[in-house]
Amino acid sequence: MKLRTLVTTTLLLGTISLPVFAQEMPAGLPEELQVVQLYTQDELLALIRQNAHLKRVKDDDCQLVKDIEARADVMKLPSYQFLFGDMLAYGVCVPVDIERGWDLMNASALQGLPEALEQIGRYYQQGKFVQKDLAKARLYLHQAGAMGNLPAQIRLAELLASGNGSPVDMETVYRWLHHSVTADPNQHARIEKAMAQLANKMPEAVLARARKTL
Repeated sequence: MKLRTLVTTTLLLGTISLPVFAQEMPAGLPEELQVVQLYTQDELLALIRQNAHLKRVKDDDCQLVKDIEARADVMKLPSYQFLFGDMLAYGVCVPVDIERGWDLMNASALQGLPEALEQIGRYYQQGKFVQKDLAKARLYLHQAGAMGNLPAQIRLAELLASGNGSPVDMETVYRWLHHSVTADPNQHARIEKAMAQLANKMPEAVLARARKTL
């Protein structure tokens, strides 16, 4: 069985010395050890977009918890705030703390991470962890959609199509979906359905304008 350890390094942030925590290696371990590297920003963002970030933390045997927490709380990196917030909300490798988890996810959203904005909007729409609030849901989803987050664009379109929101937003949201690209057949079907529903509520002149090449 392969055993794992972490590399110990020190990162500097201004006057803050931020350690990368490592487990002590007991005597008698084999020479070849599998090193668990901390995730790069690009790697973590890719995991978040695939909704695989929590699984990855568990697959790494929860060895990076202290490093993740430090980058969320001390460095305040939005991707790590999102990750650690999710870990706290769902009790992944840490005790469940929904309030602190929500605060971290919201802090990530306030820093402009599209995936965090989409998730906060979705949770307000669903009433998950918070009271259901469609006005707040539309606000967060619109911000995420304007940054190119396709799940947020689809969800906002579905809200508008069901009569929740202002008709003024329909042209923009229809334009987003009309020019979107996805390889996911389920996502494509949702886009097609939402566009058809929005089209039924929009004047032809507005539709024609929304369909123009960007």
